[in-house]
Amino acid sequence: MIALEYRGRKVSFLPRQPVHSLLSGRFASRMRGRGLNFEEIRDYRAGDDVRSIDWKVTARLQKPHIRVFNEERDRQTILVVDQRLSMFFGSRRAMKSVTAAEAAAIGAWRVLGAGDRVGAVVFGDRELVEVRARRSRATVLQILAAIVAQNQALGVGRGLVSAPAMLNTALDHARRRAPHDAVIVIISDFDGADTTTREAVKALARHNDVIAALVHDPLQSDLPPSASMTVTDGELQIRLDVGRASVRKSVSQATQDRLKGIFDWTREIGIPVLPLSAAEDTAAQLRRLLGGLPARQGRTAAHSQTEAALG
Repeated sequence: MIALEYRGRKVSFLPRQPVHSLLSGRFASRMRGRGLNFEEIRDYRAGDDVRSIDWKVTARLQKPHIRVFNEERDRQTILVVDQRLSMFFGSRRAMKSVTAAEAAAIGAWRVLGAGDRVGAVVFGDRELVEVRARRSRATVLQILAAIVAQNQALGVGRGLVSAPAMLNTALDHARRRAPHDAVIVIISDFDGADTTTREAVKALARHNDVIAALVHDPLQSDLPPSASMTVTDGELQIRLDVGRASVRKSVSQATQDRLKGIFDWTREIGIPVLPLSAAEDTAAQLRRLLGGLPARQGRTAAHSQTEAALG
């Protein structure tokens, strides 16, 4: 994940989306960007922007005065990274947990490279680790170490029990870490997401910029026509005959309904929900979805990405 530092330079959370990209539109979710802090009121000088004139002070002193602002440079990004047992699944390129780890690493390096503070809430089924937001390489390495530790704990036969409620716990910790004016990036498959999850995300988005990266594997919504699968929660196992059309349809429908419910947050809450496939290169997807590279992507193409994610 340290090697992803270079690839993270081409990914941006700032408002560089094309007009018709996945992140544009009414709910476009263009990031607020850095704000402006008021510094002083001073007399107007040749070359100053007339739009900065403070007309009340000008009228009172009978001489043009302007308001001077300094750019706010201190903004934090909190990465909420899911490493639960539900993420321990992958059919092609990588496990969902690995894709989430890569996305978090790319994001952390990019935020640090932009000169902002980055912190994280990394959670699994058993524990949750918080890393305070700082502007340092050591902090990024601390975040990556926490992710690696959680990732290496995953696996069948290790006594892990699926804990869907940990998602809501992690979001609650993120809210306490970033009460306002932060960028919060939630990287998860959103297994176990419920009404409480939606309300937690809505509360976060009320005072922060929130991006949800929905990690998925295409096999979960597009099962093979003739095969059998063993499904486990870490302790119990069941064998599914997905060769049967009824079983295949039931499993696929359940997955698609869950994904659609998360994608609906764009319309309902006004945050971007990015489909991040474990079967594709993570950095390339983030560049495409976040507009880090020039793109000519029309509305049809943008919607087709979402449809593809839903199978």
